[in-house]
Amino acid sequence: MNLTDAFNLSDDVVAREVGGETMLLDLASGTYFGLDPIGGHLWQVLEQGDTLAAACDQIAGKYDVAREVLEADMLALVSQLVEKRLLVIG
Repeated sequence: MNLTDAFNLSDDVVAREVGGETMLLDLASGTYFGLDPIGGHLWQVLEQGDTLAAACDQIAGKYDVAREVLEADMLALVSQLVEKRLLVIG
């Protein structure tokens, strides 16, 4: 997995914003997964079909975070989402 990858949302996942967080529900397993505002922003960008690099560009422009830290954190989060079958690599 790398920054140039695009992702597809799993057909079994429903996302809703609740109290500033994005809640993901996997309808197949009944599992919830919560995203903080930055993770929610990532989810929105990936929903549009953009790459992880494009998501990092948008998020870096909005939050005060070092690019290297942001990229590492986003790769780790996306890895978790793929592992939980909430996202599928392109």
